[in-house]
Order: sequence, then C-alpha cells, then structure tokens
Amino acid sequence: MANSVTDNSRRRFLKRSTLLASGSLLVGFQIPVQAANKPAAYQDSLTSLMADAFIRIDSDNTVTLLMNHAEFGNGVYTSMAMMVAEELDIDWQLLRWEAAPTEPRYYSPIFGEYLTAGSVSTAGAFIPMRTAGAKTQALLLQAASLFWQTPATSLTTRPGQVVHPDGRRVNYGDLLPVIRDHRLQAPETVTLKAAKDFKILGQSQKRLEGAEKVTGEAIFGIDVKRPNMIYGSVVRPPVYGSKVVRFNADQALSMPGVIKAKAIAAGVVVLARDYWTAQKAAKTIQVTWDDGGLGVLSTERFLDDYRALSNSPGMLAEDIGNALEVTAAAETVFESVYEMPYLAHATMEPMNCTAQVNADHCEIWVGTQYQSNDRTLVARLLGFKEEQVTIHRTLMGGTFGRRASKTADFITDAVEAAKGETVPVQIIWSREEDIRGGHYRPLFVHRMRGSLDDQGYPEAWHQTAVGQSIMQNTKHDPAYMVNGIDIYSVDGCLQNPFGVFPYGTSYQIPNHRVESHNPPKVGVHPHEWRAVGHTHTGIAYECFLDELAFHGKKDPLSLRQHLARDHDRMSAVLARLRIEANWDAPLSAGRGRGVAARIYSISPIAQAVEVSVSGDGTFTVDKVVCVVDCGFAVNPLGIEAQIQGGVMLGLNAVAYGAIDMVDGQVQQSNFHDYRPLRFHQMPEVEVHIIQSDAAPTGVGEQATTPIAPAVANALFNATGRRVRQFPLDRHGFTLKA
Repeated sequence: MANSVTDNSRRRFLKRSTLLASGSLLVGFQIPVQAANKPAAYQDSLTSLMADAFIRIDSDNTVTLLMNHAEFGNGVYTSMAMMVAEELDIDWQLLRWEAAPTEPRYYSPIFGEYLTAGSVSTAGAFIPMRTAGAKTQALLLQAASLFWQTPATSLTTRPGQVVHPDGRRVNYGDLLPVIRDHRLQAPETVTLKAAKDFKILGQSQKRLEGAEKVTGEAIFGIDVKRPNMIYGSVVRPPVYGSKVVRFNADQALSMPGVIKAKAIAAGVVVLARDYWTAQKAAKTIQVTWDDGGLGVLSTERFLDDYRALSNSPGMLAEDIGNALEVTAAAETVFESVYEMPYLAHATMEPMNCTAQVNADHCEIWVGTQYQSNDRTLVARLLGFKEEQVTIHRTLMGGTFGRRASKTADFITDAVEAAKGETVPVQIIWSREEDIRGGHYRPLFVHRMRGSLDDQGYPEAWHQTAVGQSIMQNTKHDPAYMVNGIDIYSVDGCLQNPFGVFPYGTSYQIPNHRVESHNPPKVGVHPHEWRAVGHTHTGIAYECFLDELAFHGKKDPLSLRQHLARDHDRMSAVLARLRIEANWDAPLSAGRGRGVAARIYSISPIAQAVEVSVSGDGTFTVDKVVCVVDCGFAVNPLGIEAQIQGGVMLGLNAVAYGAIDMVDGQVQQSNFHDYRPLRFHQMPEVEVHIIQSDAAPTGVGEQATTPIAPAVANALFNATGRRVRQFPLDRHGFTLKA
C-alpha cells in the first residue's frame, strides 16, 4: 500500500479514531511516559488509555498501523509490523501503514518527544507494539465470544480471523459492530507470548515497504506534489551564517516562469513554476552578504587551536585511580594526537520540504526524524499554536541524523518561502547546497597519553578531547551537558559513564582520566552524524589501544579480551569474533588484520578487518567480520542490512570523508570531491548475531563505530605505518578505485 499524502488534520484524525466512527476500530496501548511529558487528561474517549501508537481495523478487514517512528532505511516499519502481527495474529506483510500525527500520545517513551534517533526504536517499541497487538486480539476474542455466545477461552485466532471450536470463522473487521454495540474495551493487562512461541519475531523478514520502493509507488519528501504547487530555490551564502544585506533580482524576474524573489533567513529564495527554472534564476541573483567576521575561519585554524587546547587541562569527565601521577612516574609514556575532520551527511535524497501557509494553519510535507520539534519551531516562527501546524511525514531517502535538525532549518526554509503565498511551495536543496549546508559532524582532536605496567598491559590512560559541542545552548543542554561537558564529546571513552548514557567502554584500565574542551560553536553548525560521538572517540580510543598493544607486545584482540574480562557481553562478542574471523591464522605479505570493539546504545559490537596493501599505499578492504550482541534479534535480515550499511558509511568516511573550510567557505561541493564509496569498493561483510533472550537493543548505528579504527589498525598491521590524521587518502593510504 502506497503511503499516500493525505489530509491528516487533528479534527479528521480524532473523528476517525473513535470507536463510534463508522466502519473502523482504533485500539491504543498503554506505554510509560515521563510524567513531565504526559499531556493533561489526554485520553481516548472510549479506551481511557494513554496511547502512543495505534492499530486500526477497518470493516473490510484491513489492518493499519499508525507508525510513531520514522522510516529512512532503518527497517523500523518492518520490525514494528512484525511485533504487532506476532501478538495479533495477522499476516504482517498485508498490513497497511500510516505515519502517526504529531500528538503527544505518539511521543517516544525514551525521548519524551516525537523523535527517531539513537538506534532505540526497536528497543522502545518491542513491548508496547506487542502489547498493542495482544490487547487488540483480546478485544476481538471478547467480541467473538459475544457474537457466538461462546466462552472466549474456547476461541482461537488465525491470520485476520477468530475461529470457533466447531470450525466457524469470523473476520476481524466483521466484529466491529459487536464492539461498537457493546462498547467493549481492550483489557488493561495482557500476557505476551514467550519467545519460544514466536512465529514471526526472530525470523528473517523482507522489508514491509520494500516493494513500493522498487515499483516507485513509495512517497518520499521529494515526490510530494500538491495542487498549484510552486518551487523555490535558495541562494545561500558562500560563508555559512552570513546575512543578506541587499540583493538584485532583476535578471531572475525577467525569466519566464519566475514568480518572485524574497529574502528569508537562509538567504534569498526564488519562486518559480518548476524547480529547474527556480535553480537557473537563483544563479543570476546578485547578493551582498554580511559574514559577521566568519570569513576568516578555516579548518586549519581550528586544528591549530584545538591542538593547543588539547595540551591544556580540560573539564574533567572521569578520573579513576590517578593517571596523572602514574604517567608522571612512568619510565615511558606513549603519546599520540588523533585528528578527525568535519563530515557531511550527504543523504542520497537531498534535503527538501513542501509547505503551505494559510492565515490560521500551516501544512508541511517532509521526511523528518524530529516532527515534534519541527512543529514547535514552525508554530513559533508563524506565531501559531502548535495544533495549527500539521506535519505529514513521508519516507526518507537517507538521513544519518541530518533530518533530526534541532533548528528544523530545512523545514523553516520552506515555511518562510511559503509565507505570504497562496499555494504550496517546495524547496529542494541541490547537492551543492547540501554539501555546503554547514551542518556537520564536528571536527575533533584527541590527545592520548598512556603507560604500561610490568606485564605490558595499560596501567594509565589520559585522554583529552577537543571539539565543538553538539548540545550546548540547545533545548537538550540540561540533559546532555553535564558539568559543562557535552557527553557526546566523550561518549564511548568512559569506564563510568554519566548523564543519559547507561553505557561506556567495556574495558577496565586501573588509572583512567578523560578531559574535554568544547570550544565556541562558530563557522558551522555541529550536528549529530550516524553514531554521533563514537565516530571520533572510537577512532582515537581503539587506535591508541592498538598502539599500546604494540608497545606492550600484546595481540590486539587478546588485549581487548583481557581488558573486557569483567564485561560478560563484550567478552562473548570478542571470543566469537576470534573464531569467526579465524584471527590466529597467518596472513601473506602485504595483508593485515585489524580489530575494534565498541558499545553503542547498549549493544556490544566488534569487527575484524582484513586488508591488502600495495607498495604505493593503495589498498582494498577484503573482508569485514562483525559480531554483535543486540539482545533478541527481532529481524536478523534487517540487522544484517543495517550492519552492512553501517560498515559502508564508516568505511567511506575513514577513506575519503572530509569537509574543509578556507576563508569561511566550504571547499567541497558535490560527489566528485566529497566522494561516496562505489559498489566494487565494498568489502564482503560477514555478520554474526549473538543469540540472546535479553531485550532488544540498538543496531542501526553500531556498525559505523568500529569499522574506521579497525581499518586503520589493519593498515598498521600490514605496513607498520600508523595514521593518526584522517581521512586515510590524505596520509598515504588510498582505497583502490
């Protein structure tokens, strides 16, 4: 079923959501939400439940799920459908789906917002969605019991039907009048299936929305077409953050199809009858900009400043034992500086949004991860109440965090462009606008110091991380800024994590000190990038750990096993990796192995990489063996796909990824100089999932975290040359084209 772009206004939604609406039944399920995020006295008029997702059954026996997590290639629609179908007893592949509206009842129980991020969707939905299915099934059995005047305990279900002991069957949809007439309610509590009884969950399943994507029926944001819609192209400043002083649009306005040009916060928008006309016209606009002094900034200047800062005391994130005293007394102290560049998201579907602004209502069609925040910011921009803003969420062709913008910039562009117009306006970012859009994974410098004990094991560890904060001065500041430290800056480095992250490194080093500097946020907008802090902390930590293994004459995998010996889950992952990767087998000359292991969003993951290196520094990544413990594997095929995608993104970044700024201007512009990985460069990826009955934990971002350091470590193993500044192609190693 194609996810059609329809009018899901609050009034229409509530009207069709009640049990009294003709021909359909909407069942909610209860889910714990932090008290501060609970809307006052917000109840379904008949079920009296705080509902965060719903199952709608129509009289024609179709079942529709209202999805409160965003689908952007993460497979969450599939896993949620599997959860409901397991307990409700329906053919999950015949389920229809709609994006749930922006209502507090649909907010994430983990974030307390309408947000899909952090690889927590499956974990957050596992019990609630199954509970929804079980409650719906119990309600249908209760209705069938009245329908047949037969005890409910004697009835069973088969996909889409209730079955009587004598063989009679009734479709779920045919029971709606019984539920309506008797005003039945779903039970408050139900018993969920034991894992041993699962028929759908735990089995590899193809994607729910996959067929629509193949046929072209799927609706992404860029596919939205509205009556009388016009298009806008934005002239953005060459120096990110500059403001329009004045502009001349005479030439643009003389072009056929051009409607007008006007200034918005992002620059100057040209409105036209079609996108290409708007694009061509935008190139003729002459703009005078005020760069506010940002035109002197450069990545080289940032690196120089950050290197200097890394040599000075920072904010103390962790101090176990006494690393300063131990390193001061050590005969030998090893020190390295790791530098990771800015990274763009470069989603395959460029950023886009369609908006229509009327006197008392705004409608938005967009692929977004963060629609509660988007609605709040749009309402504030327009001076509306939040219920006057409706967001229709579409599928997304990639995001990697970019579509979870705390500023909602790609949405407010379209809203500003549409303000004052009488028709919808669609803004599509060109690839150049996207690459130069100023929202990047922060540039980071990590200074690492360490010493070894008499047995060659790490005795002291002193790490200083320097980079711009993602969360500082945002609405997330109170939760993610602890004692002045952005916890994303040190995520994955701490043995005793603090703040909202219940996980840290699995390793135990007796003297462990981590410090942090968060210099001013100027020149770019630091933004979450897939796996967030681990994309720089993971490289610094895992590569320096390899350095200490080398100096202590320890096998890199054995050292990790020793340091993680008290962490049961990581110990099991590393032991399995040693076997599956055939770690102890020798390799021929010019080949090397590397390993890295991380914990992100609860899930331990480890990868062993094999590379082949030529004398000129060109190399191939031949094989990646990945072992992950993500708790119960809801959809093993989906997990495998997510790991393959995560490996691809992390490998792409470590091989090529870098955004450079000179005189305040981003130098990269498109895929010729911000290169994507090609199909033939993708290694074989072998995925092993630890069998577990524990609750599901994250997997979407996990595979991105170890691949970069594992590749760097493998290159050292093959050549004896250590890279500490990235990407690799700027420091002697080039992935073969």
